[in-house]
Amino acid sequence: MKTVGIIGGAGFIGSYVTKQFLENGYRVKVSATDISNQEKYAHLSALKNAENMELAPLDVQHLDQLKAFTAGCDILVHCGTPFQLEVEDPQRDLLDPTIKGTENFLRVVSETPSVKKVVFVASVAAHNTDFPMPAPGFAPAHVYTEKDKPYCSQESHPYCQAKYYADQAVRKFTQENPAPGFDIVTVSPVGVMGNQLSARADSTSMGVQFLFKNKIAPNPFIQTFYDLDVSWALVDVADVAESVYKAAILPNLHGKHYLITSESYRVSDISLMLNGKEPAGQPTTVYSNALATQDLGIHFKPAKLPLHQYAKATEGAAA
Repeated sequence: MKTVGIIGGAGFIGSYVTKQFLENGYRVKVSATDISNQEKYAHLSALKNAENMELAPLDVQHLDQLKAFTAGCDILVHCGTPFQLEVEDPQRDLLDPTIKGTENFLRVVSETPSVKKVVFVASVAAHNTDFPMPAPGFAPAHVYTEKDKPYCSQESHPYCQAKYYADQAVRKFTQENPAPGFDIVTVSPVGVMGNQLSARADSTSMGVQFLFKNKIAPNPFIQTFYDLDVSWALVDVADVAESVYKAAILPNLHGKHYLITSESYRVSDISLMLNGKEPAGQPTTVYSNALATQDLGIHFKPAKLPLHQYAKATEGAAA
């Protein structure tokens, strides 16, 4: 039985990744920022084959904890960077944990002989920090692919900048280490939708869906999306987890980057579908999933599926 270590394996995406590996017969080690908070991790104990899972304390900025966590792992999945849209100190709360944590992780993995595959769960923001807005210089109808040069603006949200610079650190490492003894693959999901496996109330991904469902704008940043009725690329959280799993088990993918995406809809249509209604417009393709479909064999679900699932799960909830 091989062992996979999943940093962030109890989060919105991470829980589905943990589920995927457990169901496929792996021993799974999940990082825990506060191992005493049993409620935070309770949902993982209900997963199939949960007896093959363990929780291990980890702060990615502490090298000793990273070394202890990675020891003995055959595969490592890093999906534990903070996803927060409002923070007191962007440098402390977003940039340092994401960028320095990634650099520390690469350093430690290079010294861990058991590791044969590393999968980074990045973000569409690593390709375009202005997401969901178009990157400057591209035509309005441009379909983004992995061949496009990643774009970063210092005016973009700190979360997006953090994901961009962390991804750049990974790209630099793979360029400087073409044969490091293990493969590194990066998957970059767009707007991840669907229901969470946990009962936590602090999930940013679930929070974004709540805002769109109820057309709430807590700040000018979100209000802009409504005002412009922007086109937002979407993907089912279960498809993200399957993409991570395939990236982890398939050979000869070192240095590859994959956009993980289904269809794009206007925010007004997303609001309709999150309320169980049909969209007024038709889906478009803004970010391409052709490479992920070809190499990873993922058949991406229609974007309306996770939105309708969320609508059903939250039916009757107060706005």
